Amino acid sequence: MKKLNFNKEGSKWYIDYPQWEGDKEELEMIAGADMLLDHLSNNEDAVSLFVSEEPIDNSIILKKKYNINGGADYKPVNTDVVYGVWLCHVTKFVFNGIMPDYLYIKSIT
Repeated sequence: MKKLNFNKEGSKWYIDYPQWEGDKEELEMIAGADMLLDHLSNNEDAVSLFVSEEPIDNSIILKKKYNINGGADYKPVNTDVVYGVWLCHVTKFVFNGIMPDYLYIKSIT
């Protein structure tokens, strides 16, 4: 299980991941991930999440649909969130070179 922090700057969400050596733009959360962060943060400007490849009680489950453009498209499967979430190649960096088949996400309160 990993604790990940996300911050909103203006209207854009970014993962706060100091280990990333690439451009900041690559850390931007887009294509549904931004909307999911709005939902999980209750429209605040920051949120911390537990994210895991293993089940977490009372978490949102994202199921990978397919790999695309160096990342993967995910579908929320146990929530009223109806939009898909695309996660970029930074996810591979966070999860040691793979795009997990399932991601379990829980907001830290």
